[in-house]
Amino acid sequence: MEEKNIFEYPFDGAEIMAKRKKLRREMLEDGTERLKKKIAILGGSTADAVRDVTELFLLNYGIEPEFWTSEYGQYYNEALFPSEELLAFKPDIVYVYTSYRNITVFPDVRDSAEAVKAKLDEVFAHFTAVWESIADKLGCTIIQNNFEQPPFRLLGNSDFSDIHGRVNFITRLNMMFAEYAASHANVNICDLNYVSACFGLDEWSDPTQWYMYKYALSMRAVPYLAANLAAIIKAMLGKNRKVLALDLDNTLWGGVVGDDGAEGLQIGKDLPGGQVYSEFQEYVKLHKDIGVLLTVCSKNNEETALEGLGHPDGTLRPEDFTVIKANWFNKDENILMTADELSLLPESFVFADDNPAERKIVKDRIKGIAAPELDGAENYIRVLDRNRYFEVVRLSEDDLKRSEMYKANAERAAAMHSAADYGEYLDSLEMKAEIKPFVPMYIARIAQLTNKSNQFNVTTKRYTEGDIANISRDPAYIPLYGRLSDKFGDNGVVSVVIGNIRGTELHIDLWIMSCRVLKRDMELAMLDELVRIAKEKGIEAIVGYYCPTAKNSMVRGLFETFGFEKTSEDAAGNTVWRLPVGNYAKKNTHIFVN
Repeated sequence: MEEKNIFEYPFDGAEIMAKRKKLRREMLEDGTERLKKKIAILGGSTADAVRDVTELFLLNYGIEPEFWTSEYGQYYNEALFPSEELLAFKPDIVYVYTSYRNITVFPDVRDSAEAVKAKLDEVFAHFTAVWESIADKLGCTIIQNNFEQPPFRLLGNSDFSDIHGRVNFITRLNMMFAEYAASHANVNICDLNYVSACFGLDEWSDPTQWYMYKYALSMRAVPYLAANLAAIIKAMLGKNRKVLALDLDNTLWGGVVGDDGAEGLQIGKDLPGGQVYSEFQEYVKLHKDIGVLLTVCSKNNEETALEGLGHPDGTLRPEDFTVIKANWFNKDENILMTADELSLLPESFVFADDNPAERKIVKDRIKGIAAPELDGAENYIRVLDRNRYFEVVRLSEDDLKRSEMYKANAERAAAMHSAADYGEYLDSLEMKAEIKPFVPMYIARIAQLTNKSNQFNVTTKRYTEGDIANISRDPAYIPLYGRLSDKFGDNGVVSVVIGNIRGTELHIDLWIMSCRVLKRDMELAMLDELVRIAKEKGIEAIVGYYCPTAKNSMVRGLFETFGFEKTSEDAAGNTVWRLPVGNYAKKNTHIFVN
């Protein structure tokens, strides 16, 4: 029988609440290596339950949080005048947990338009003061709730259109929050408005629990907010999935293409059973636009599968997929082969298949892969969407072009096979690199890369956008990004190095590179530029660190290949390396830099 992940939608909120202590204990004792982060919750209402359940969802995502929680209602005071305890905690993320209950100013029906606008500005200024103070005094990333709709509509349906209505007021305020977040990379909105609507406004808040315990939402609703909040945090920390691997028969269309033929498939808005599949294909294709890689994993003859993908009423076409595996191998084998071709970890895949037996086999054989229950085609979109596998914090230029980048990699692979030797192949690519200190334009992408890179990552440190912005301004650091392009296309920002200046030494806090540019000598180009800048700043030696994980063994010997000398190694395999820069000779010979 297929085993369900208790934290995957549709989940049982009551079960999670009832078992939360047991679930926490089991996950903390399961031996999983998790990313540790400090999260402060500044509450406008009692936040203990939200904190406890959010921890469960984060543990499930591979993140082990340490929390600091303010007293009830102290979000404003703690933001503007942080306590010694909060300052000492040094959070990576601050979550401002507020709700409709924390809006203390609303329009009066006698107010002029100017008076309503003044009240709107007053509430907005209250919160911008919170965000600006957190940014100034704590220097970390902020997650701010927007507002659920009010529990009553004094003006009935006109409450939305009349400027005196609370629905109108909250809608305008939410848009002001959205505009602020869009222009401030350190502020992210937790869409309480949408989550409460999905859950049901009448059930979202329990007045009795508010009056007695100052809980702004009912205990039944806590897991739904916690799941939404955790999705934002895991996306910020690079725990998103990257690939949607799709079955074909009865998943992308109704019927079996091998038996029914392409002409007999149920797809198309004019067919009674076909519209649901048309809408699902449209939904899937939208993910390509936000950087999700689409692949096919189907037990079919490839020629037959391509006929189905050529159906005139279908939205998806063969060219929309980065890899197509339509054969008679086991699906777990096909996913592993696809992961290898894309240089991605199998755990970054979501496997969408209508067959529970196939899902169980894949989950049993590939640790960490997501294979949600797809029970009825009418539920496919809701299940994938509510699980927030591909949560977007900031859309970068690289996200928009990711599918094209991976297809260009296939062309590079073909060029490699036709070259006489590897050096000739690298020269034939006509590579050009831009290697420079961090700039605001790339802050989001740099933060994203620091959290997504697991294999080419010597220290596995993780950074938020706020961290990267602070480092970019700090003279104690040498932070470099590397962007690589060639005759096949632009790979975007693919490498990041952060060095911390300590006296006459530069200590490497982070060295990462996207796996899609492995074996292209980009690491040598980055090293050359790092040494050049280090010399300009009077640095005499660079110190590198390797911290082993289950995923980064490929860079175990990176510093040795660079010419560093190992100076220490502990029992856990952590190593320290040193490179005097005085007689350094450039190593990159195939990439034109800057």
